Amino acid sequence: MRVTRESLLRIAKETVQERAYNDSNIIAAYLTGSLLTNDPMLGGTADIDLVFVHKNEPKIKREFKKLTPDFHIDIIHRSKDDFKSPRELRADPWLGYEVYDPMLLYEREKFFDFVQASLRAGFEFEQPALTLQRCQTLLTNARNIWFEISEFNGEASPKEIKIYLHSLFNAINAIAELNGEPIYHRRLLLDFPARAEAAQKPGMVAGVYGLLGANKIEPDQIKNWLSDWKSAYQLASGKTNVDESIHITRLNYYDKAIKAMLASETPLSSVWLVLWTWTLSIQTLNGDHLKFWQNACNSLGLLGDGFLEHVQGLDHFLDEIEIMFEEIAAANGLNDETPL
Repeated sequence: MRVTRESLLRIAKETVQERAYNDSNIIAAYLTGSLLTNDPMLGGTADIDLVFVHKNEPKIKREFKKLTPDFHIDIIHRSKDDFKSPRELRADPWLGYEVYDPMLLYEREKFFDFVQASLRAGFEFEQPALTLQRCQTLLTNARNIWFEISEFNGEASPKEIKIYLHSLFNAINAIAELNGEPIYHRRLLLDFPARAEAAQKPGMVAGVYGLLGANKIEPDQIKNWLSDWKSAYQLASGKTNVDESIHITRLNYYDKAIKAMLASETPLSSVWLVLWTWTLSIQTLNGDHLKFWQNACNSLGLLGDGFLEHVQGLDHFLDEIEIMFEEIAAANGLNDETPL
């Protein structure tokens, strides 16, 4: 089956038409994510990111619909109440960008037009004040998450590594959103270098790789992990208490993306996607699956005494971002009293 961006867009439109026709609670639907770009494929796979807005609180928040082993639809369900304050949306680092420039596929009562017009009013969304506010929110999130492990003294478990990675993810996006939309997990280390360059902080790329321990391994080690990673993912995807993103429908979406990165000029860019999805999967597993994950984390220097060193390193990284934001604020005449 030959799949193109155009055929995926057609499926997106047909899916929205069918759902809206059969569900009067849906008042808007739009497309977001990689399909809005000219080249959404990574490793020959892609997903269709749809958002359905409901008049009332939806019964489910997220669902996946398989199209082929390499393509699926990722549907987020939101309530109309999520959009009731355009002023708050402008300062939201995730939902704000989601609403700012998607592809509208359906609406009733001009609901979406009103929300988007309010969001874009005065061309303020991409101005330094609001941009910095969104980035600061991400940095604050990163710092608050970091506090959860800042005084941890024991042997790090999957829980602590997940917290550490979650903080780092927010920190990376605090930098990335200075010059565009936030970056999601699959393309995080692929797209981050360009954002760091745009922020005139290219050295932060090496900092991120160091915080992941990627400077301690070779690409072949990641290749050797893939069998154990895949086994853990497959088993965890059948658990009821696993993170929603660890879904069997998304296996090739991750697997082929990882292999594409390993075959690229920056093979170590695959380390984030492997480590993040493996850590989410291992939350529900033990035995040999846990040991294989621990072996990988030991190679990265993330366990034992290395965990405390990485937590301290993340602390310094967050401080560095905070200093950068203070410099940007000063250069743009912004301060704590500047109205946003």
